[in-house]
Amino acid sequence: MRIGAIEAGGTKFVCGIGNEEGVIEARASFPTEQPEATLKQVIAFFRDQGVEAVGIGSFGPIDMNPSSLSYGYVTTTPKAGWAEYDFLGMVKRSLAVPCGWDTDVNAAALGEATWGAARGLDSCAYYTIGTGIGVGVYAEGKLVHGLVHPEGGHVLTRRHPEDDFAGNCPYHGDCLEGMAAGPALEARWKTRGSELVPEHRAWVFEAFYIAQALTGTILTLSPKRIILGGGVMQQTQLFPLIRDAVRKNLGGYVSAAAIQDHIEEYIVPPDLGGNAGLCGALALGLTALNRGA
Repeated sequence: MRIGAIEAGGTKFVCGIGNEEGVIEARASFPTEQPEATLKQVIAFFRDQGVEAVGIGSFGPIDMNPSSLSYGYVTTTPKAGWAEYDFLGMVKRSLAVPCGWDTDVNAAALGEATWGAARGLDSCAYYTIGTGIGVGVYAEGKLVHGLVHPEGGHVLTRRHPEDDFAGNCPYHGDCLEGMAAGPALEARWKTRGSELVPEHRAWVFEAFYIAQALTGTILTLSPKRIILGGGVMQQTQLFPLIRDAVRKNLGGYVSAAAIQDHIEEYIVPPDLGGNAGLCGALALGLTALNRGA
């Protein structure tokens, strides 16, 4: 079985071909350009490869409502050229195979639930913290969409008392993404996060904002595991800071051993590493094949 997978990010596209065991057998990546130029490379990668279905995990916002006239479109993204673009339709017309469609972070959540850190669990939340911040939610054995789809990167945050940074989200200023995504780190400290030493107070601020979001997720969704991926989370010193801040925020209210006694196994990095999104797209493709979408 050969299944195509597309991890469509605002900065780059990663395409892969894999099997029903989640093994990626071939892959390619290229920068995200204008839609026509980008998808020309996508289609060329898959053409004549004998893929039986394709899964797409896309940056957003995207239209997830099958009854909508713009189902499969990227919608209000600030990414130049992509707003109101029929991404899913172009892939389906070009490759003529069943196609799965979801957000990039929902795909990553599905990948981790299928083959990674949440395997065997019926719920998890996946945060990607990098150029932007996104949240994927897998609950009671299925991905959550709701009215649109989760946009937890834009939840509002309380400000750290020592932080006077205004935030840089073009929509909300000091929302989670505006305060804690990679570009916010760079704008606040005038250097890339990867160049800051582990002891820099930037990481205390970062953990403060991320922990607020995770606390809200725990209290509203009660996931059985939270997975933190993305470029910013390559700074592994963040994990103990975030775990401690979450415990402090909860104040002992949530009586669960996973949080009170084993939080290092509850808030974790992705088992699939950088392949979480691509493996998730592969799982979307398998689902589409099984239902003949």
